[in-house]
Amino acid sequence: MTTAGQVIRCKAAVAWESGKPLSIEEVEVAPPQKNEVRIKILFTSLCHTDVYFWDAKGQNPMFPRILGHEAGGIVESVGEGVTDLEPGDHVLPIFTGECKECAHCLSEESNMCDLLRINTDRGGMIHDGKSRFSINGKPIYHFLGTSTFSEYTVVHVGQVAKINPEAPLDKVCVLSCGMSTGFGATVNVAKPKKGQSVAIFGLGAVGLAAAEGARVSGASRIIGVDLNPSRFEQAKKFGVTEFVNPKDHDKPVQEVIVEMTGGGVDRSVECTGSIQAMISAFECVHDGWGVAVLVGVPNKDDAFKTHPVNLLNERTLKGTFFGNYKPRTDIPAVVEKYMNKELELDKFITHSVPFSEINKAFELMLAGEGLRFATEGSSFFIQTCVVLLFLTLVCAAANRSSNRS
Repeated sequence: MTTAGQVIRCKAAVAWESGKPLSIEEVEVAPPQKNEVRIKILFTSLCHTDVYFWDAKGQNPMFPRILGHEAGGIVESVGEGVTDLEPGDHVLPIFTGECKECAHCLSEESNMCDLLRINTDRGGMIHDGKSRFSINGKPIYHFLGTSTFSEYTVVHVGQVAKINPEAPLDKVCVLSCGMSTGFGATVNVAKPKKGQSVAIFGLGAVGLAAAEGARVSGASRIIGVDLNPSRFEQAKKFGVTEFVNPKDHDKPVQEVIVEMTGGGVDRSVECTGSIQAMISAFECVHDGWGVAVLVGVPNKDDAFKTHPVNLLNERTLKGTFFGNYKPRTDIPAVVEKYMNKELELDKFITHSVPFSEINKAFELMLAGEGLRFATEGSSFFIQTCVVLLFLTLVCAAANRSSNRS
């Protein structure tokens, strides 16, 4: 029996208040409205951004809320005006979007859509500002327009990438955020040439994805910089050839890298959010042609300081958002890279826990236990992947459920 046009009742993990365990609840998911898509989530990921807003320190608390923004699923129904998606399509919901009409979307150089750019304070849908989630008539806020910790969710069509139906959603779901961010920062923005050297600052999920981008690009030396030496052995799987722990040296790490490379690396990618790491990443690239790319998000009061001569000596400093990928246009091609064995994702995944124990996934992520993990449950389970970051962790999760209305 079709569920199109009907309210769907399903399970979701609801955050009722700051820092408190999520609660598995039966929620009502309304039909999609104009330019919206309702998706049956099969695999979803827990990123540190979810934990940051769950903890609600340093930003506006918004509860109750359904978190989650890395996922893969199948379109259940579409709203008015949706013409490029239909029920049964395999998709990845993305935390940012592509309206295909604004100046940014029409530009070949930008992916920062005016309409659908990330907005952490928006708790409803763009069409009418209202939530599509409720419990006994009480609205439940959305998160990043995706809210993937639910068996069903409603997403703006501009935030949905249609992908190859043969792609395993339990693997490619990680391309919805961190993997694409790091990989794209290297291949789309830093653009190392074959045989060049690349320094990666921070060997967490995003940093390892950036290293993977350097490996795929044919870099001859990939230098990993991290304060935690326990990550070095794992990073070798992602192409990292050398390691530097800033704590082991009595001089700035940029000077160490310049010395060990005879003038500096050709490219660097910073994936920590540390302002000092950003400065080091810029100052360690070679004069004349070096390019440094900043990925990490700094604290709001941080200031980037370097001597202007570093720019005058023809070093280039760049920033990037979501790896410079346009979600609808570019992400399907990244999935194809995985399908063609040009990009490895399986090595990011090691463990799982039942969806009913999603709070255990939070605990494991915060404790830093493991790279990726997953376990089956009953009719609705969560396959969870945890990746250590420079200062934190990224956790990916997957669930399967039957249609319920």
